[in-house]
Amino acid sequence: MTEVRATKGEKSRGLSRFLPTSSTIKAVFVQILAILLAFVTGAIVLSLTGYSPIQAYSAMFRGAFGSLYSIGQTLTKATPITFTALAFLFAFKSGLFNIGAEGQLIIGAMASAVVGISFSGLPAPVHITLALLAGAVAGGLWGFIPAYLRVRFGAHEVITTMMLSYVAIYLTSYMVNYPFKAPGWVAQTIPVSESARLPRILSPSQLSASLYLVVLLVVLTEYILRRTVLGFELRATGLNPDAAENAGINVNRGMILALVISGAIAGLGGSGEILGVHRRFINGFSPGYGWDGLAVALVGGLNPVGSFFAAILFGALRSGGMAMTRATGVPLDIVFLLQALVILFVAAPKMIRTLLKRSGLTWLGS
Repeated sequence: MTEVRATKGEKSRGLSRFLPTSSTIKAVFVQILAILLAFVTGAIVLSLTGYSPIQAYSAMFRGAFGSLYSIGQTLTKATPITFTALAFLFAFKSGLFNIGAEGQLIIGAMASAVVGISFSGLPAPVHITLALLAGAVAGGLWGFIPAYLRVRFGAHEVITTMMLSYVAIYLTSYMVNYPFKAPGWVAQTIPVSESARLPRILSPSQLSASLYLVVLLVVLTEYILRRTVLGFELRATGLNPDAAENAGINVNRGMILALVISGAIAGLGGSGEILGVHRRFINGFSPGYGWDGLAVALVGGLNPVGSFFAAILFGALRSGGMAMTRATGVPLDIVFLLQALVILFVAAPKMIRTLLKRSGLTWLGS
């Protein structure tokens, strides 16, 4: 029997697929430097307004990572942002700009809430699964509408997804103020059944098992886009639709599928908030997770794993920012300024590379 052995060169080539490339290392370094520059600029602003950057940033760090509760709250805020970031980048890889993740998240949240309060006596695994599926289906249907309009009539998805977000906001506002309103002044539903609630982790924080779901989706999104035929077809469509169509790829089908999956991911993010954090639908529960997701996807380099860590950064800014305000009196607006600065510097990689070249770091600046 002939034994076939891999040569040393073949083994090294096989391992190289799992190691970061030189271009990836440079891109990550540029992203990190951009974030550091944003914090340096924020420190200058704090100094000019009469606050101590060291005290402010120390309080922010303690508020975001100083205890298990703080870590849990940071991850709680990062989880829905990761969902919407994945939703945006999945569509973007297909050449589509889904900026309607906010509406898809909200409509998915309402669907999960309705399922969560409409059934009783179901086993928890069944009820949770049904509620999550309802959120995913509702978000996917909300993504199908602009996809169909794009394929059938050529309507640009930037306009349709944005407009549908407002439709979702006002539609769910009507539902929670009238047919599904709980007694009282607050526009909210009654609590979902115990059997529909996602278990909490890192108590007493609000972090729920939705974190496990989003981590799974990060892995699945990376795998689908990089390792499957579907992912190849979607990326090919995004890079050059005409060439993809000439190669036999059904571009219209790919566009519809990309926006439906994108909407389903965002809808699951809404489900996680309702079933795991709030345990009911509350009007205006989202402070703009859909819009934050777009920014986080860009900060994360349009990469699922990078987006997850960028979402943790934004979650830390929000969670730690409130602690910073309580401890030092620094206005919460400074936190939003930091978010804007991070986005600004990350969105200007050419400027960062120019600074690196002038600093003598020609390899990193190339």
